[in-house]
Amino acid sequence: MSLHGGNPWAAYQGFINDRSVKKKQLSSGTVKRVMTYATEFRVYIFVYLSLLVFDSLLVVAAPLLFRRIVDTAIPNKDSGMVINMSLLIAGTAILGAALGLISRRMSSTIGEGLIFNMRTQVFDHVQQQSIAFFTRAQTGALISRLNNDVMGAQRAFTSTLGGVVGNLISLVVVAATMFILSWQITVASLLMLPLFMIPARWMGSRLQTMTRQQADYNSAMSTQMAERFNVSGALLMKIFGTPQRESQMFSEKADAVRIMGIRISMANTVFFTAIVLVGSLATALVYGMGGVSVINGTLTLGTLLALSALLGRLYGPITALANVRVDIMTSLVSFERVFEVLDLQPMVTDKANAVDLMRGGISVEFDHVNFRYPSAQEVSLASLEMVAQPESRSTSELILHDVSFSAAPGELIALVGPSGAGKSTITALISRLYDASSGAVKLDGADVRDLTQESLHSVVGVVMQDAHMYHDTIRANLVYANTQATEAQIWQACASAQIAEMIRELPEGLDTVVGDRGHRLSGGEKQRLAIARLLLKAPDVVVLDEATAHLDSENEAAVQSALAVALRGRTSIVVAHRLSTIRQADQILVIDDGAIVQRGTHEELLAQGGLYADLHQRQFVDATTP
Repeated sequence: MSLHGGNPWAAYQGFINDRSVKKKQLSSGTVKRVMTYATEFRVYIFVYLSLLVFDSLLVVAAPLLFRRIVDTAIPNKDSGMVINMSLLIAGTAILGAALGLISRRMSSTIGEGLIFNMRTQVFDHVQQQSIAFFTRAQTGALISRLNNDVMGAQRAFTSTLGGVVGNLISLVVVAATMFILSWQITVASLLMLPLFMIPARWMGSRLQTMTRQQADYNSAMSTQMAERFNVSGALLMKIFGTPQRESQMFSEKADAVRIMGIRISMANTVFFTAIVLVGSLATALVYGMGGVSVINGTLTLGTLLALSALLGRLYGPITALANVRVDIMTSLVSFERVFEVLDLQPMVTDKANAVDLMRGGISVEFDHVNFRYPSAQEVSLASLEMVAQPESRSTSELILHDVSFSAAPGELIALVGPSGAGKSTITALISRLYDASSGAVKLDGADVRDLTQESLHSVVGVVMQDAHMYHDTIRANLVYANTQATEAQIWQACASAQIAEMIRELPEGLDTVVGDRGHRLSGGEKQRLAIARLLLKAPDVVVLDEATAHLDSENEAAVQSALAVALRGRTSIVVAHRLSTIRQADQILVIDDGAIVQRGTHEELLAQGGLYADLHQRQFVDATTP
């Protein structure tokens, strides 16, 4: 028993697909939106469907030619007719193979083209999301949308569309031909169909459950490997000395996958054994009824052979079409999950009339800025979060309260205060990772919301407390900030960042791979490399968010020397953990509970007393206490 289009697994896939998708309510307009993706491939789709129609008509050609040979050519001893019919059978087979290859090419072109378009569209759209989106969305769930759901969606235009059209035409042609040859045998064959459908549906339900469980077990096993085999996970495992415990945990997960694999293998064997058994019983029925009819002279031997050949092409399309709604809904649900991501609008976008920020001396101004973090509903999707918890705080709670200050071109403004006071939030608004809830953040007198993000990011450079490095070479991580940088400019930036000598001592130099998240570098080396990357970008405004907070004295001294070069002549906003590093700031802003509670120079603030003096006294005591 075969299925149309050379895909003998179509009926099997239909039976094990999750049948609950039939109950899912699709959003209005989903089907219409899906069809827009077919526009680019309409010529290929038309050719593909035309080939399927022609191929379906060839299904009955060979059995009818067999019939002609047996009933006419052989009794008449017409060797010429035998040869001609045999050549026609061979020609039909060759033509069918050629059509199969061409239709497969059409199907691949449509499917892979659709995958490419949707993947790039989703990737580009996700890149535009605000940083708030990435703080909530699970990376694995996003990757699943780019892989599994996109591939599920493309099946709508390949296997599902082709299967429906091809199987429908094939079923009509084969059933009509068999009915003409012998309606009695055809009806008897169809009456046997429940013998296949009922156990197949029962087994398909069990396979569906086991397949879902196997996916869950594989996911748990893969998650453990992903978490333990990155640098941070492996380091934690080594520090706490838990390899045996990890091996036991992994062994239990792998054993669950093994047991489920055996159960699925046996269920598959039973499923396909049932298919073969029912096909054999149907063949026995055809030969039994047909043989008696041939003996009685009511049926020719050639007709019997033709009916037997056509029988195998009858059950396949019927069983595949019996699950067509599940197949179609599965593809549409995949489309809808992709659309769900595409319909999530980024919180930070360019205005239609946004202008470019010109390079040069840039001032920074906060004008009565209030800010609250967006809620989960505003920035994320519950389906992209492994555990979607209710908001732990009110979304109306302000994080920043009426923050106002200004930094003239070339000035250094330092932000100090206790942890959680809102210092990093202020720096995030400068580079427009978030937008102010009210008030305005201005660069060179222009509201950042009126500027293009591309020009804004070319002007503002940021070094975070934990500078991220991609798993690539030092050179690749440096030129990420400036792809046009020359070799001389790279080395000059490294020299200014106090890291050139270290790089020269490495066997591979700039082509040394830094490892996952830069873990092959020390904290100080990674920070200096981040500063070199900043210098290659050559921004007009520099934002430092506690860039030396977790460094030892030696590394801090090297990084401070590098920062002195990086900040020279640039407008700088620096979040400081150690007050000793910002004594020379033009203005120090003391932040507490989201508001500026003090401002002035180092000497002025010490003279005022208050929070700054307390912080300074506390650090002084900590530094002098053995």
